[in-house]
Amino acid sequence: MTSDALDAARRLAPRLAARAGGHDRDGSFPVDDFADLRAAGLFGLMVPRSLGGTGASFAQYAAVATELARGNGATALVFNMHASVTGALGAVDEELAEALGVPDEALAARDRLLADAAQGAWYGVAMSERGAGARLSQLSTVYEPVDGGYHIKGAKTFCSGAGHADGYLVAARRADDPSVVSQFLVPAGDGLHVEQTWDSLGMRATSSHDLHLDVTVPADRLLGGVEGLALVVAQLMPHWLVASYAAVYVGVARAAVEAAAEHLTARNLTGLPAVRARVGRADAAVAAAELVVAEAARRVDEAPGDAATNRWVWRAKLLAGTTAAEVAASMLEAAGTSATRRGHPLERLYRDARCGSLHPATSDVCADWLGIAALGGDPDRDASTPRW
Repeated sequence: MTSDALDAARRLAPRLAARAGGHDRDGSFPVDDFADLRAAGLFGLMVPRSLGGTGASFAQYAAVATELARGNGATALVFNMHASVTGALGAVDEELAEALGVPDEALAARDRLLADAAQGAWYGVAMSERGAGARLSQLSTVYEPVDGGYHIKGAKTFCSGAGHADGYLVAARRADDPSVVSQFLVPAGDGLHVEQTWDSLGMRATSSHDLHLDVTVPADRLLGGVEGLALVVAQLMPHWLVASYAAVYVGVARAAVEAAAEHLTARNLTGLPAVRARVGRADAAVAAAELVVAEAARRVDEAPGDAATNRWVWRAKLLAGTTAAEVAASMLEAAGTSATRRGHPLERLYRDARCGSLHPATSDVCADWLGIAALGGDPDRDASTPRW
């Protein structure tokens, strides 16, 4: 039952929050958080019920992610990567599979990966690269067919959960035809090396280190069983590439308001009209962002990939990122200098919230996309540089 998943996220949030400060300070991965997520069955959230999962909708995922982020945004962000992989895989129904030319054996392999997730396996995303960001068309990681599978070689950056996940969604270009971009689910193990590079301003506990690959995978690890589907899927499911972050940062923004309220009450500062006004504006801003994310999620469930749906998807990412940063900054100012000390929840939330606008698609890219759409153009084609 998806209501059970939401209840589990709400129960877990205080436990995640209690550990968040230590992991942020040390830059350490919240292993215990992920043990709790596994025990609660949340790795199977987006897995169809027929394969042992919860079968949640995008809207239900968004609600769970928001609650987890109220506990620890870093944990929710890494969970988002797993949900994006399983959600996108689970969304390929028979009609879409036929349209994409996905063979039956690829669907069977997909089902095995999803069933594993329902049993507790979790997957990271290894897409971004230095110099290319998340633009799939600009990747330098390459692959080539070999006997029984594919050899993949390259380096990824910002790989959240690096060294901890059971497998990684890896995007790569075919060595002899760079226009062909494919995705693989690469299991953890030999051929993968984590370079400890993550020492960031915010989201410090995500362990988003560099991942180096020189590995051969079986043929059934090519997602969809057809080469060249990565760019097509990016167009069909922008909600997993763009707006899934939105729910996380709405949760971070709400946590900032809650942390400010607790701090202000403890310091007897709630009698100041300027302080109350800041909290009031923040509450309204977060509520507005929550509604936009909810509307985008509702439309994704009803009409995924539709032009109107996609505009809401990009709106959700833009508003969640900017709202989180603005709200956290205002709450820190309302709380005063004492809240800027290292280890104070608002100091951490301020840094975490600032990262929302930087995730792909960045707020500037989102705004440009929406501007082209509002002016009657095609935002997926009428751009000076490729979106993906």
